[in-house]
Amino acid sequence: MSLAAGLPPVQAQQGAAVLFQNVRIFDGRSDKLSASSNVLIRDKNIEKISPAAITADATQTAVIDGGGRVLMPGLIDMHWHAMLVRPTPAGAIAGDVGYNNLLAAAEATDPLMRGFTTVRDVGGPSFGLKQAIDEGFVTGPRIYPSGAMITVTSGHGDFRQRSDLPRTIGGMLTRMEQIGGSMVADSPDEVRVRVREQLMQGASQIKLTAGGGVSSPFSPIDAVTFTEPELRAAVEAAENWGTYVVAHAFTPAAIQRAIAAGVKCIEHGFLMDDATAKLIAEKGVWLSLQPLPDELRQGFPEGSVERAKADEVWPGIGGAYEFAKKYKLKTAWGTDVLFSRALAQRQGAILASLVRWYTPAEALAMATGMNGELLALSGKRNPYPGKLGVVEEGALADLLLVDGNPIDNINLIEDPAKNFLVIMKDGKIHKNLIAGKPN
Repeated sequence: MSLAAGLPPVQAQQGAAVLFQNVRIFDGRSDKLSASSNVLIRDKNIEKISPAAITADATQTAVIDGGGRVLMPGLIDMHWHAMLVRPTPAGAIAGDVGYNNLLAAAEATDPLMRGFTTVRDVGGPSFGLKQAIDEGFVTGPRIYPSGAMITVTSGHGDFRQRSDLPRTIGGMLTRMEQIGGSMVADSPDEVRVRVREQLMQGASQIKLTAGGGVSSPFSPIDAVTFTEPELRAAVEAAENWGTYVVAHAFTPAAIQRAIAAGVKCIEHGFLMDDATAKLIAEKGVWLSLQPLPDELRQGFPEGSVERAKADEVWPGIGGAYEFAKKYKLKTAWGTDVLFSRALAQRQGAILASLVRWYTPAEALAMATGMNGELLALSGKRNPYPGKLGVVEEGALADLLLVDGNPIDNINLIEDPAKNFLVIMKDGKIHKNLIAGKPN
């Protein structure tokens, strides 16, 4: 049944297993769909994929007839801020913590219903939200949390006012630090402490801001923030726990220093030059890019410091993607939506905009299989052990049944309410517009 036909959704009777029949598979890697196949899900995993009929226990299996539609992996957003979509900038820092958590819980359902079954949260106090989702109290995507962004005095992520200065090392934490939004660290020893605090709370990776940023009022874009010993302290502490550091960096100097210190993933990199792109390739570092929509830039008031910095950064987005293609960089995809529920609702459209540089299949592979590979760098700190972003036997069962072929028409993902007929996460059906039937 189709929502487009005006009929109500039908929830399948879900038993111990789910069997998708007659589906063509986009596996998260290939540029072609499979022949008609059948896929058996048991508990949280894909148990069997076969072109031949799969026999399953009729009393314990919900059967979904795909009707030749496309079954693909759940989408993954590698640059998400789960706590920062709905509040205002002032509310995120100065607002009531309980209210902000309720806002985040209300927002959490939306990405999942857009087909984003996993997000990597790269800054914000999302540990409680993740726990509530994992325990089933809140419906939402898997969250790979970084915890608080770690920054330096006047670095990107330092949202204090000048009236908060001077800072007393070891003194009382400021409001932004108390709520776990970002932490200031101005020496290798402080960096180690702040990294270990995030790991203690359950961080799957660590986020540092190695250079200036757009939204921070006292952080010039060209500034290189952490020293190499400070960055190395973070990398060492993270690697001691078997995981990695991701660094916000726009400029060649910031990117190169982060790589020299052992950072495994660069976020943004929009102002890189050819030599820096080549270095990223040589070192095998990941580049996590975002095709930021112009509406995000326009959200900063004209005449503001933030708008001026956005105007400086935005022209580099296309060049960064060209470098990524030129050097075949390991490229991840994300959105980086902040303080705009309306823009967050365009999550699928932001992904579809990658066709400026990539084929639809390449773009979808980036948001599924490639992103899943980057998530695996968390090693034993991975909160969801198992393969994500692929449709293969043994992988975690995060799946979308699409009414149409997104490889031919990637714009289908812009309207998930209509075109995603089934949304499954962790083997559980969260949406089903197709009637189930006994096997």
